[in-house]
Amino acid sequence: MSDTEDLATAQLLTRLSEQTSTLVRQELRLAQLELQEKGRHAGIGAGLIGAGGLLALFGAAVLVAMAVLLLTTAVVHAWLAALIVGVVLLMGAGVMALLGKKQVSEATPPVPAYAIDSTRTDLNTIKEAAQR
Repeated sequence: MSDTEDLATAQLLTRLSEQTSTLVRQELRLAQLELQEKGRHAGIGAGLIGAGGLLALFGAAVLVAMAVLLLTTAVVHAWLAALIVGVVLLMGAGVMALLGKKQVSEATPPVPAYAIDSTRTDLNTIKEAAQR
């Protein structure tokens, strides 16, 4: 080998090292962004589930008040109003719980799937290029 060939090989190895470092940094950044997005969905989902639980608690309290009113008064309008409010609150709790469940399911599994797929593709490309 001549000096120019050694120099070209050294330059290629330097570029390979630089590009590999850049690729690894980019893949790590992609994984970080993906995990942040999943964490955000998990946080929103947990908040919605908590709000649904709070509404369910209020609904149950209203239904208890309805039962008390039903037993202590003969006026139909008061307990019917309490029943309607309680049912509406429980329906709201159900909707919030379903929305929260959807948000949490978008956050699972908590692994950077896109980054892993991208890294596998990069590795396969490098392997194919090395075999040529």
